[in-house]
Amino acid sequence: MKIAFRADASIQIGTGHVMRCLTLAEELRRQGHQCLFICRNHEGHLADLISQKGVDLHLLQSPEQLETLEKDEPPLAHSDWLGVPWQTDAMQTHEVLAVYNADWLIVDHYALDAHWERSLAEVVGQIMVIDDLADRAHECAVLLDQNMLDSNAKQRYKVKVNNECDLLLGPRYALLRQEYELLANALPERDGNISRVLVFVGGSDHGHLTERYLETLQAEPFKHLFVDVVLGKNHPSPKAVEQLVVNRRKTRIHYGLPSLAALMIRADLMLGAGGTTNWERMCVGLNSIVASIASNQTEINRELEVQGLIQFLGDAEILNTCGIHKAIKFALEYPEYNRSQSNSMRSIVDGRGTQYVLQHLKDIQDRVSS
Repeated sequence: MKIAFRADASIQIGTGHVMRCLTLAEELRRQGHQCLFICRNHEGHLADLISQKGVDLHLLQSPEQLETLEKDEPPLAHSDWLGVPWQTDAMQTHEVLAVYNADWLIVDHYALDAHWERSLAEVVGQIMVIDDLADRAHECAVLLDQNMLDSNAKQRYKVKVNNECDLLLGPRYALLRQEYELLANALPERDGNISRVLVFVGGSDHGHLTERYLETLQAEPFKHLFVDVVLGKNHPSPKAVEQLVVNRRKTRIHYGLPSLAALMIRADLMLGAGGTTNWERMCVGLNSIVASIASNQTEINRELEVQGLIQFLGDAEILNTCGIHKAIKFALEYPEYNRSQSNSMRSIVDGRGTQYVLQHLKDIQDRVSS
């Protein structure tokens, strides 16, 4: 199969959309399929990383290079993430796909909806959408929302897609790298005791949550803990984090790691944010303290807390070190709770989500081709 991806990364958007698409693309290529990424040239794009993975890339012009920047009427909630009117983006993407002959177009972008998708339908075989907002209509054969946990998940999309659309909902379909599937089967049960902490809040951290986590870990009750800190490619203040690391013993800093799996195995507790790392942590049973760094993370983080799967601190913008301190103290004092929580997490995410999604696409492709 030939698969095209339309996803963006930027200082504003973050890196999560491109990274989960890259996970899918890497497995597709491992199985012998061809992949192409179509990305906008925003500040903070991940073109270099995509190319390093050996994936073909077409970089669309940056908004500053285009003459017309009309506003959509009415705009979607995240229209400004696109940087151009959706019609302009559709036209540019159409030009690329007209000569690529894609069997599938996979779209992972909060600023695109059914209008854009319909305009691309004639130059691709099938369209799959990756979404977790359920705030706009889609015209696609498959919709993936790995973040849906509640029993009414299908109802959220009932009026957003046509009746023929296949809905792949929930963490069963979490797009995780191959190593998580292997680890899920090999890791022993955790005992709930905490001696090593992993800090990572995503590819960018405009709210400086990383610094607040580290400042809290400098408190006397936590000085015995070993700490690994990971900074993403678009972190806005690496120097400030580096200074905090220098001032704290038993602390190491890591930059732009391709995978967190190795550090997650060593860690007993993670301080982080929402997004795909939720499912990576759950797959390896890593107890977590989580804050939302984007509005779309809050609902799923609340649901995970209700189900007893994380400690949720709320919105990172209003979070103080007192709340973080209390959560870490709780984790240190209740190893039995941690052990039970860890086992519950591992029962929900088996690490095979990427395989389930790819098999679904291949099954549809086989039916279409036969």
